Amino acid sequence: MFTPQCRCIVVVGAQWGDEGKGKLVDVLAEGADLVVRYQGGANAGHTVVVGDEQFILQQIPSGILHPGPRCVVGNGVVLDPETFFIELDHLATKGIDTRGRIQVSDRAHLVLPYHKLLDQAREKSQNIGTTGRGIGPTYEDKYGRRGVRVGDLRTPGTAMKLVATGVERANALLEMLGASTRADLTAHQELLGRLGPRLVGLATDTGLVIHRALQAGRRVLLEGAQGALLDVDHGTYPFVTSSNTTAGGAAVGAGIGPMAIQGVLGVVKAYTTRVGNGPLPSGADAQVDAMLRKLGGEFGAVTGRARRCGWFDAVVARYSARVNGLSHLAVTKLDVLDTFPELPVCIGYRIDGEPTDQLPSDVGMLDRIEPVYRTMPGWQASTAGARRLEDLPREARAYLDLLAELVGVPIRYVSVGTRRDQIITVE
Repeated sequence: MFTPQCRCIVVVGAQWGDEGKGKLVDVLAEGADLVVRYQGGANAGHTVVVGDEQFILQQIPSGILHPGPRCVVGNGVVLDPETFFIELDHLATKGIDTRGRIQVSDRAHLVLPYHKLLDQAREKSQNIGTTGRGIGPTYEDKYGRRGVRVGDLRTPGTAMKLVATGVERANALLEMLGASTRADLTAHQELLGRLGPRLVGLATDTGLVIHRALQAGRRVLLEGAQGALLDVDHGTYPFVTSSNTTAGGAAVGAGIGPMAIQGVLGVVKAYTTRVGNGPLPSGADAQVDAMLRKLGGEFGAVTGRARRCGWFDAVVARYSARVNGLSHLAVTKLDVLDTFPELPVCIGYRIDGEPTDQLPSDVGMLDRIEPVYRTMPGWQASTAGARRLEDLPREARAYLDLLAELVGVPIRYVSVGTRRDQIITVE
């Protein structure tokens, strides 16, 4: 997708996350100079398969698996320093050279142990389906102007005061929530004392780094986490994440102007999944749900939780195309559908008997949706070896044509397996 006229691209999930963004970022990163993660935190797991090795990247951009691009953790990310360095050190044991290739925004906020305790305590009563990784409470502190940023670690005394206040406040909230656990100030001080200097060594004004790269004609790939339907503004609220997962959040989370973004690739599965609670209008019956989960390995990369599965929802994908301004689509896991004789596609909804082709914002209306399906014939043949569109069965090409028509966005990539080479580029 990189061209002289398109040097800054965003990769976003166009469903409820888990669409295969990690693989697409890995594929595009080979032609990128800079790969930037712009929001979310350790609640996202991007899976990339290189040869026989599988990597699950939670905070480090997926471009790290190529030797060329530099990788940036932007200001919109909430960073868990302990898991960040565990991930970084694990890459080193696998022979991935990360030295001098990773920079972290000094404006990024830190996820601390007390954020995780609060997240887990609240989930017991709210039942939103969070990962319990402290993401929501960290964003709350950020917008409440009481967070701890990476740059604060340059002045340890200041950072320790902020953390002490945070621990005290968290313990008061934990008591109010009826939780039996409490945050330990000494443990927090030890954590920052141990990892703070190492993190400060990676900290910089990453927005300036990205700006200069673009000014120099470099190719920049912006990597989102989760999916558009989990966006705190545009998702199926309140069953959403705590950040802006859509393409508009990329400019804010990377620290660049919106006019710098020249292309938006939306990643969708050839079917639909969702992990956690909340509506899934095109959810399949129990038998098909179990079959899709087994064939697609539909378990959360971070939590291991089973994902709910269903048929492709064109209403959701079309909505994502609108709120993200998608220029192209990538369809992943087409091979998972290889054995199905028929493939229903959700083309619209009925709500209280009334037809609609739009996604409602009201969660009560979302619960009353009846999907309207158009059934396509399956191809019942393996697509795993296809490397050109012409290699696919006629029925598979017709299925892809229908998805592109319904969403209103051309398909640029089709993934037919987990490996790097199992991808079709549509010219």
